[in-house]
Amino acid sequence: MTLDKQPPGSVGVITAVGGEGALRCRLLDMGLIPRTKVKVVKTAPLGDPVEIRLRDYELTIRLADAALIEIEPLTDEYKVPAGGAAE
Repeated sequence: MTLDKQPPGSVGVITAVGGEGALRCRLLDMGLIPRTKVKVVKTAPLGDPVEIRLRDYELTIRLADAALIEIEPLTDEYKVPAGGAAE
């Protein structure tokens, strides 16, 4: 499932980051790396962009970029991997 499909309030762990070249490097440089916990905070009134919280900071990204980020939604019984504090 991709990050752009998650509703506000949902939490997940990044499993893969797509894209190529400079775009992929930019996403990784912003901290969007596998095994990082991420929470969807809110979306803009028209749905784009989306605000997310990861590693103790907020980040706003376009839906097109969020569509490149694969996540595994978290449930109560899921154990958060090391290095991924989003809340």
